[in-house]
Amino acid sequence: MAAYYNVAVIPARVRRPRDKGQVEGSIGWLETWLVEWLRGQGPYDSFSALNRAVKERMAELVKRPFQKRAGSRESVFLEIDKPALRPLPPAPYEIAEYQNRRVPDNYHLEYDAFYYSVPHEYYKQDVTLRVTASMIEVYDGHNKRIALHQRRYTGPRYATCTEHMPPHHQFKAMADRFDGKRYRGWARSIGEHAYFVIDSLLANAGIEEQAYRSCMGILQLTKEYGANRLEAACRRAVELCSPSYTTVYRILKNRQENAAQPELFKPVAEHENLRGAAAFA
Repeated sequence: MAAYYNVAVIPARVRRPRDKGQVEGSIGWLETWLVEWLRGQGPYDSFSALNRAVKERMAELVKRPFQKRAGSRESVFLEIDKPALRPLPPAPYEIAEYQNRRVPDNYHLEYDAFYYSVPHEYYKQDVTLRVTASMIEVYDGHNKRIALHQRRYTGPRYATCTEHMPPHHQFKAMADRFDGKRYRGWARSIGEHAYFVIDSLLANAGIEEQAYRSCMGILQLTKEYGANRLEAACRRAVELCSPSYTTVYRILKNRQENAAQPELFKPVAEHENLRGAAAFA
């Protein structure tokens, strides 16, 4: 951080440092000057009002003349400190996390459940992931940056740059033989709800190929659970407004495809302890 802002970090003097006492004394004096004064001025109905009062009080403080020498805090700042100030970097410093990864066959690196693309020619190569609160950077073995993405916290799971994609995607053999049209056709042969789930996955993907694996996973469930149960599970997923592989699979696994909709309000059984409106008249 010091190198980023081009500043020097100077620790306190060894043995018997007296720097801390000066700092603590200034803080104590400022608390008396500012905090105690604020206690007598309130109450404040908003932070903006409080901040406005603090700025007005501090403006008065910096203009007060020194008692034992000429000038004020404001004059010293304008004469000495301000001319020495440098402009800040375009972006604030961010703490970075580094991870070593190997590029998988779909040329997307996973971090925190999101996937970020790198040039496909780096398949099977070791790379370094540099992660900050706002950016995802990828460096090759020669410390050359090969990919840069804005970090995602919500939205689509895949962040893909078109220039990172190969001329022809190298998917698994089963997925290679299918495209969006064939996935929709297969789903339509199962039922309208299965078609709705598959069509939603394909339509909501930033790049259609990103949804192929989920579509194949859903449609392959017919081998274990049959087409009828899959259609019922897709109907249930649509009712839950969650047309995804995870939802469909869990519904089938837990045999919830034919479960009744839960009642939001169950009627209270009549009994002798219930009082009607007449009791409060």
